[in-house]
Amino acid sequence: MTLLIHISAGLVSLAAGAVALYAAKGSGLHKRSGLYFVAAMLVMSSTGAVIAARMPERGSMLVGLLTFYFVTTGLLAVRRTVDESRGLLTGLMAAAIAITLANVVFGVTALNSPNGRVDHLPAFPFFFFATFGALAVIGDWRLLRAGALQGPRRIARHLWRLGFALFVATSSFFLGQAKLFPEPIRKSGVLALPVLLVVVLTIYWLARTLRRRRQPA
Repeated sequence: MTLLIHISAGLVSLAAGAVALYAAKGSGLHKRSGLYFVAAMLVMSSTGAVIAARMPERGSMLVGLLTFYFVTTGLLAVRRTVDESRGLLTGLMAAAIAITLANVVFGVTALNSPNGRVDHLPAFPFFFFATFGALAVIGDWRLLRAGALQGPRRIARHLWRLGFALFVATSSFFLGQAKLFPEPIRKSGVLALPVLLVVVLTIYWLARTLRRRRQPA
């Protein structure tokens, strides 16, 4: 049952995330699809972490937990002020620190293991997610220290965190589950295109949002 819920939530998150990413930011379509995306991603990431913990696949478990953190903090960026969510943000930052450190530890362990892996994963994914976890933690610390985030910077925080979560979902499906697709499609390299599109569009919307900050009023 957990696996079925995980798969169903993953499919919903991909569809809703695609609409939210392509839609004009701030539009009704963006807001509605974004809420569906957030709900589905919270279910997908939490159930994914549970499934991975049972296997065990420690790397996948950490990715699930980190994705849950990214989605939650991305939502809070546009739904709550820092004063309203300071306690929750502090707890989430502490959790992200623990997840990031665990990724570093497993990455180093993989480098020093006989087969260069931990639970079938090489060192690179652990260090990759540790890097983004560290960047997010720095952003949390700066936000809590400043006490507020307004305008384009607030939207940028929302965009990059949910964009990263969509990147994880897209990568997990199109690349992580490539075996579900016919061999000619796998060999063509076309499965990497949705992942690349998510990255490109996230960067595009971030650049467009932050450019507004530099424009004179």
